[in-house]
Amino acid sequence: MEFLGLILVGCLVGLTTVLFGFGGGFVAVPIITLVDADLGHDTARVAAATSALVMLVNAIVATVSTKRSTLAHLRGRWWLLGLLGLGGALGAFGGRFAPDALLQWGFVAYIAATAVDLLARPGFFRRKAAVVDEAGEVSEGGRGIAAVWGVPIGGLASFLGVGGSVMTVPMMRRSGATMTVATTLANPLTLVIMSPAVLVTILAPASIEAPGIVGSLDLFSAAALLIGGLPIIVFLRRRVPKIPEILHAWGYFVLLISAGVVVAVA
Repeated sequence: MEFLGLILVGCLVGLTTVLFGFGGGFVAVPIITLVDADLGHDTARVAAATSALVMLVNAIVATVSTKRSTLAHLRGRWWLLGLLGLGGALGAFGGRFAPDALLQWGFVAYIAATAVDLLARPGFFRRKAAVVDEAGEVSEGGRGIAAVWGVPIGGLASFLGVGGSVMTVPMMRRSGATMTVATTLANPLTLVIMSPAVLVTILAPASIEAPGIVGSLDLFSAAALLIGGLPIIVFLRRRVPKIPEILHAWGYFVLLISAGVVVAVA
């Protein structure tokens, strides 16, 4: 029954991957925290590592399914992509040595700070201004994210296992991107961050002995979440729902808060 329940949660993960660019982090971390609560002080570590694996696979499928015209907004951003990957590797490595309490409450604090920022500063719930590209047309992708943010975003995202969307989506919004483009581009950015993060996790020596756990990965939970999520991602990527900007932004905010609350009370 637990496996079936995780498959249903995986459907929600797939939905949030497409609509909000979460890649599974905001949903997977709280759920795996609950499922593996009996691991004690290793729970947060397993949740972060398993979430990274789920996000990586989801991000690959979502990116492959994304329209090339949307991915074109990342053309020429090699410095940003490279630094995101570097940050992802550093964050995953650091997470192996971090106390469980730091990973759990760091996740909660990270989300709380982001929620306050979204409410306090303008530009997220409504686009501040449209950006005109070189051809004189309004760009849905905005001005993009400065490469200097690559390591901080990648490091914090992989350290806590939440993916990069909690930082990249608000930043792209404030640069003038629409919610649709910002959440869609969060998937390839998550792919860049989580590829080295998962590699670090897999290559690291196993430290947790429990059924279904390899290294710090809960493969049982990861498989169930992916079985539920991947078909949803493929289906919705080909039929992207049209959501009003303001509702899309508030949906992102509500899911953000919900994830933080679940991890805080777990």
